[in-house]
Amino acid sequence: MATALRPIKHEDRLSLVEHLDELRKRLIISVIVFITAFGLCIWQGDVILDIMNRPLEQTAFKNDDKKTKDPFERTAAFQEQLRTTLLADAREYDAIARAENDSTLRRSWEQIAARSRALAATVPPQQARRPVTLGVGEPFTATVRVAAYAALLLSLPLLLFQAYAFVLPAFSRRERKAALPLMAMVPFLFAAGVVFAYFAVLPRAIDFLQNFNDDNFDILLQARDYYKFALSLLMIMGLCFQIPVGILALTRLGIVSVAQLRGGRRYALLAAAVAAMLLPGQDPITMLSLLVPLYLLYEGSILIAALLDRRSARQAARMVDEPDDERDPDED
Repeated sequence: MATALRPIKHEDRLSLVEHLDELRKRLIISVIVFITAFGLCIWQGDVILDIMNRPLEQTAFKNDDKKTKDPFERTAAFQEQLRTTLLADAREYDAIARAENDSTLRRSWEQIAARSRALAATVPPQQARRPVTLGVGEPFTATVRVAAYAALLLSLPLLLFQAYAFVLPAFSRRERKAALPLMAMVPFLFAAGVVFAYFAVLPRAIDFLQNFNDDNFDILLQARDYYKFALSLLMIMGLCFQIPVGILALTRLGIVSVAQLRGGRRYALLAAAVAAMLLPGQDPITMLSLLVPLYLLYEGSILIAALLDRRSARQAARMVDEPDDERDPDED
């Protein structure tokens, strides 16, 4: 490991063994990063599970009126009404006790009010839905699985960097100059995709799916299915937010022009719709929440690529006007 990670230039010629040795070292670093993140996620497992369960808070008791047929929501509504009634009765008993002149009766009314408040305190409050586990080992396996997915989310930017560092020597100087700023965007775009999915897509998807036709079902959400759905959605959305990196790479390397991107808008919209259908959650709310940002990322990539093309054109014009001996050799 000490001699391993020296910078490798484009001009260097490595043997097959040296390439495999470089790959091995990159893989070892990636495994160490993932194991470290996994240990951190296991240590903070309760916090991670709490974060993953928060989107469920917006789906609980949407129909907590008397017309709902969901037994869980009807029970929750009854408990809330019982607590409200007991507290209201306690306030009335306190008012009667204050107005009572007889000390014995006053103490009796105060005792009745105290019993009403004590009974109200024992009524379970409304709580957001939590995933249920089936089987003896599922609490353990679900926690470990969630920690592993969370560790992958945390370490993925560093894993992508290791993959980039391995293939970087294959780039020419011009290609590397175009790739460096693009690769710097990768972790920020990935984090933006995860945050967007967590706050904008996931709650709406769960809200729609969990409350759809719930009068005909006893809604129980299994932990294994919920965490798989939620974490897959977060991870895939983070990867989908890499669209600008791919598009800008193609334009900077001259493979695709901005005019071609503008002419392919209808195909991009179709591709975004197909991708939204293939991603987790085939309900219309989730598909629309995925389709809109995917297409907006495409349009944003066109705007950025056009700006970079104008900048490159201005730089090229300045280079033409400059004498050859004043040019920066790195720009060739």
